[in-house]
Amino acid sequence: MIAPEIPDNEAERLKTLRALNILNTPIEERFDRITRMARRLFDVPIALISLIDEDRQWFKSSMGLAVRETPRDISFCGHTILDNNIMLVPDVREDKRFFDNPLVSSEPNIGFYAGCPVRALDGQVLGTLCLIDTKPRDLSEEDLEIMRDLALIVEAEIATVELTTVDELTSISNRRGFLMLAEHGLNMCARRHLPASLVMIDIDKFKAVNEAYGHREGDRALRSFSEQMKNKLRASDLFARIGSDEFVILLTNTSVQTAESVMTDFTKTLGEFNARINRGYELAFSYGVVDFNANRHSTVEKMLADADIILYDQKKKRRYSERLAEKN
Repeated sequence: MIAPEIPDNEAERLKTLRALNILNTPIEERFDRITRMARRLFDVPIALISLIDEDRQWFKSSMGLAVRETPRDISFCGHTILDNNIMLVPDVREDKRFFDNPLVSSEPNIGFYAGCPVRALDGQVLGTLCLIDTKPRDLSEEDLEIMRDLALIVEAEIATVELTTVDELTSISNRRGFLMLAEHGLNMCARRHLPASLVMIDIDKFKAVNEAYGHREGDRALRSFSEQMKNKLRASDLFARIGSDEFVILLTNTSVQTAESVMTDFTKTLGEFNARINRGYELAFSYGVVDFNANRHSTVEKMLADADIILYDQKKKRRYSERLAEKN
């Protein structure tokens, strides 16, 4: 048996999967309808919608299989997500990756497998729509096209979940998506006694950009700002647009001092971007950083509130300094 490799973009893939908040959720008819259709169309005993996290494949829908998950290291779907195409294994006993797999030698006694990658809106592969039979068989080109169509339906259903947690303009998490992700992140830090820092960000003079250049340019500025965040921050950092010109970052296993250093580097990166693009205005921001306190911050909202107070105080001090500079 050959265990599936880990994709090069695993951190980004898992971040997208977690942002959906779909793992470990109850059975839903809209997904079961698809696997029932797949099982009937292809006359197979098992049809699954499988989502791959760090160490398992978890089934959002499972027709013909009693379990809701199996280990990732013995999964067929773990191999499927490594490619863009349908993985077709007509006879698993003749495939060196699977012939001695425990899922072949014992329940569910896989003899045939076909899996089609299922993607999120950002292109990350979340898992598969897969077909399983206990005996070898094959699929025609027409069968493969039907399977792709069914996988697209799965993607459309997942997108309805994703669109409620992703900011339409910038394609990063919105407030709802951030709250879901950050709750998991802070719980992990609390359990492992790790530090965490939250940064509240407000783009400076954004209203002036809209007034001088129009809302289309304002939207462009917001997209550019979020792109610079994507490029600069670590894959493990959670960030979102939570208001018109307001962003937030949660840095897990990060002290306030390190978070300040991250923001200093980001300020430099943004300055270099301004100099390179030269749009007639500069993207700049104010921010407030708060240290995670498990006793004080029982919810992410409380941490956001503390960071907002610090941000407001920083903006007030900056305005005071600017007025003094103008007088002098």
